[in-house]
Formats: sequence, C-alpha cells, structure tokens
Amino acid sequence: MLTLVSFDLCPYVQRAAIALAEKGVPFERRTVDLASKPDWFKAMSPLGKVPLLQVDDEVLFESAVIVEFLEETQSTPLHPAAPLERARHRAWMEFGSSILADIWTIETTPDAVMFDAKRRALREKFARLEAELGQGPWFSGDRFTLVDAVFAPVFRYFDVFDRIVDLGIFDGLAKVPAWRRALAARPSVRDAVVADYEARLETFLRRQNSHLATLMK
Repeated sequence: MLTLVSFDLCPYVQRAAIALAEKGVPFERRTVDLASKPDWFKAMSPLGKVPLLQVDDEVLFESAVIVEFLEETQSTPLHPAAPLERARHRAWMEFGSSILADIWTIETTPDAVMFDAKRRALREKFARLEAELGQGPWFSGDRFTLVDAVFAPVFRYFDVFDRIVDLGIFDGLAKVPAWRRALAARPSVRDAVVADYEARLETFLRRQNSHLATLMK
C-alpha cells in the first residue's frame, strides 16, 4: 500500500492523487497540518512540504518526482509514448506550476498593484494555453494526461475566486473554459479533495492580510 501524505488545500497533492486514481492504484491518505507540523512529518520531509509518497520504507518528495515514479512503475501511462511529445508535456506541466505561483500571489499579496500585475499575467498565460489547445476535451485531445492532472487543481481555485471577484481572466476564451468544465466533471479530479474543499479555501483566503481578502469584505 502506498501512502500519500497530504494537506487539504495543496494543489501539488491533488495532482499526485489524480495520477494515482487515474492509474487505479490503491493508496492510503495521511493528512498533516502544515501550520503545526508534527515531528513524524518533519522527520519524513526534507523540505517540510507535501506531498510525500511513502513506498515501503522509502519516502519520495516533490510532486513532479512522485508522478514520474508512478509513470515508471504503474500501468495506464499518462505521458505520451513519443519522447519529443513527452518532453513537451513536461514543459506544459512546468507552465502549470508557474500559474500556481501566480495564484499564490493573488491569494496573499496585500499590494493592489502586484495583485493586478499577477491578474494580467494569468490572463496572458491562459490566452497562450487557448492557442495551444486542440478540440479537447483534454489537453492532448481524447486522452487524459499528466498535464490535465496538473491543471485540474489550477482551475479549482477559480471556482472560489469567481464567487468573490470578477478577475476577467477567462474573458474571450472558449477552449480553456471548456477544458476547465471537463476536468471539473472527471471523477479523479472531484475525488482529489475533501468534500468541503471550497469552504476551507474560502476560510483560508479570508484570513490573509491580502488585497483579495479586502475585496472579499
């Protein structure tokens, strides 16, 4: 049995959970409070972060490493077979991680100017994605891949953001919102978070000393 050490709001945990579910791999989930890290977690995690994947007596850290390990050891490949296309997918996974960094700033910065700069950066990145997408429903057409596992947690943030403020990030786009809807309906994506995820995220956002929290008030 594999054990995925998790935090309820972590998007990187979600991508690992989605990959495990898509491959049909049974796993146990162990949740940690990152605001009060227990000693067992500090001993396991060299960076003090989640996710961790416990495999027998070994512990893997960093989501990119975890999903690549699953690709190498489990059935149901989520990467393309061709090396060049596989490398291209890995590059777009990194692109997704850069979007998560921008979202973190949106969530936490108290600076209205920085907030707006990241909002514009997100709009530009999703416009670039719009040009990259084909007919869908997934990033690579009719086959669900690890790129989809990366972007599903990205889009999930906007389910909460959209109730708070109109960021205008998806205005004028067609393929990206369609991809977002398809991912939201995928069972592996739905099951990657706790049932009250949106309420927990909203509570987290309201507690920040941020421009977004000000807009929420």
